[in-house]
Formats: sequence, C-alpha cells, structure tokens
Amino acid sequence: MLINALRGALVMAPMTKGSNLPYRQLCVELGARVLVSEMVVARRLKQRRRGEFALIRRAPEETCFGVQLAGNKPEEMAWAAALVESRGADFVDLNLGCPIDHFTRMGLGAALGRQPNKVRRIVEAMRAAVTVPVTVKIRLGWNAESRNYLALARAIVDAGAAALTVHGRTREARYRHPAEWDVIAEIAAAVPVPVIGNGDLLFGHEIAQALATSGCAAVMTARGALIKPWIFREASAGYWDITIDERLAIYRRYVDLALAHWRDDEFGRTRLREFLRWHAGFWVRYAPQRPDGTWPTMQARESAFEPRSPLEALFARTDDAALDYITDQLLNRGEFDAPPSPAGDSREAEVVEAG
Repeated sequence: MLINALRGALVMAPMTKGSNLPYRQLCVELGARVLVSEMVVARRLKQRRRGEFALIRRAPEETCFGVQLAGNKPEEMAWAAALVESRGADFVDLNLGCPIDHFTRMGLGAALGRQPNKVRRIVEAMRAAVTVPVTVKIRLGWNAESRNYLALARAIVDAGAAALTVHGRTREARYRHPAEWDVIAEIAAAVPVPVIGNGDLLFGHEIAQALATSGCAAVMTARGALIKPWIFREASAGYWDITIDERLAIYRRYVDLALAHWRDDEFGRTRLREFLRWHAGFWVRYAPQRPDGTWPTMQARESAFEPRSPLEALFARTDDAALDYITDQLLNRGEFDAPPSPAGDSREAEVVEAG
C-alpha cells in the first residue's frame, strides 16, 4: 500500500505542532494522500502519557497514515512500533532528523543519525516487530564536517527499511540554507528503495521539477503545507491564484475541524487558540506569483507582494497585534472589519520539522 501511495505523491511531513490531527484533515480535503503524525517519543508512550497517545490517533479520512517515532533503544522502539501498528498506522517512521537541542542531548533525532550501526539495530528490531513498512527520515549529517548520509542510508536499507526520506540539510544548517536537492538525488541513485525528497517546496512547478530531476519516488512538504495548505491541490492541478476570500474559507474550515476535534467548549477553544495563533504566523507568509512571472522563494521574505485588498493586506502582516486579531476573529467566527494599526513585526514562527 505504501509504495503504491508514494508514487508521485506530495507527502505531508511530520511536524511538531504542525501535523496536528485537524490540520491533517484540512490537508486531506485539499488533496493530501500520504500523511505523517507529529513526532512521538517512544519512551513517553511506554510511560502511558495521554498527550503522547493523542499524537498517534488517526483521522478516518487519512487513507495512508504513518506515525513517526523517536527513540534510541531497539527494544523500546520495537514495542512502540507494534503499538502504533495496533492503533492503525499504515507505516512506522524512525526519526533521525529532529535538530532540537532538547532531543539531541538525549541522543534522539539528528544525534542518533551519527551512529549508523545503532540505527541498523533499531530498524531491524522495529522491522521484526511489525508487519507494516518501516521507513526512516534522515538529514545529510550533523554538520558540514560530518555528512554521513550515504553510510547511514545504506545501513537503513540493509536493515530492511521500505523507504527513506531525506531532508536536504544538515542538523547544523537547520533552515538557514537552501535544501541540497543534488545530494538528495545522489542518495536516491545509491539505494534500492523509494526515496522521498524534502526541502523548500512551495509551488506546484517546484514539486514537478523535484520529482522529474531527483530520482525520488515522492517528495515531502513541511513549511509549504503550513504557509499554504492548498499546496496539495497545486501538486496535482497546478498553480492556484487563490483569492483572500478563498484563503479565509480554508482558515475557517480549519477552525471548524479543530473545534470538532478538541470540542467547542472552554478547554477546546483554549487549546485551539494556541494552535491557531501558531498557524497564523505561517499563513501570513503566503505571497502569490509575482506580476513579472517569477516566484517567491521559501528562504526569503517576499518584498514584492502588493496586497490586492485591505483584507489581503491584513493577512500579509506579521506583527503581534495583527496575528492576535486574526486568531481571535477566526476563533470567534467574526468579521475582519476593525484591524489594529500596523506595528513592528513579531519574531517569525519556526516550524519544528520532526524529521
């Protein structure tokens, strides 16, 4: 099922906070067909933490759903893989990409990627514990001096992984430099399993080019899906010069899905507001194709975008006052008729891409 689903697909990345269940539902409605959970820590599952179990819940609409696990003990990862398979996961993904200090200090995520032999044992243990495919998501290495991607990829494939996702940056690079698609292509040519390429995809033509030139079976989007969840529709139907009213309908749909998930009560609305404010920080980064036919890029804040209406201008602001106003009006299903005066920009939100 997974291998067939991957052919030519745009996969929704595992993202801490960003891959919450109602946002995945929204992306399914917009065309996503392969989706991955937020990163789930195996140790926390073993400790029976309710919050961690919530992360492995699958929406009925998800036709191909994977759970990404983080851990560094073979027996613990095998146990967790079997658990998530029993809860309905179509595949289980091992996280070797998380760059966050809190996790790398514990030997998880990108830190584990420095130990190919240990990774091999973990993948073998997970593979023996489940009947669904085991996949792995890696970066190119720890830093510019330690790029062990080929040794790591071969160890993963030798251990029985069914597919490999490659985020085309090192841990040290985070998101500061463009993804290295030439290296992703090198890995795809070197291993006999499907490779999913990940990095900097924001428009449909970029997805098509990456699929055509990288040798990858599929590609993956993280920030692209957060900035414009309709990227999944563009992947199959081409560029959508979306209006602000169409965008607003999508954002309101997310609120409906989220309140259905977390409940429309004080707890659910408080929970949703935290997520909604975070998502709004990405939604306001959207800019359409430029009038001269060129395209904005993922790595640079767009300066050529001229809003076509006052509402579009509001949704291009990144200051705290605007983001709070957008959040509260969406949450309360209000109109956008009294926006606050522009102020200084807030600090940009950063996606925590689990893998």
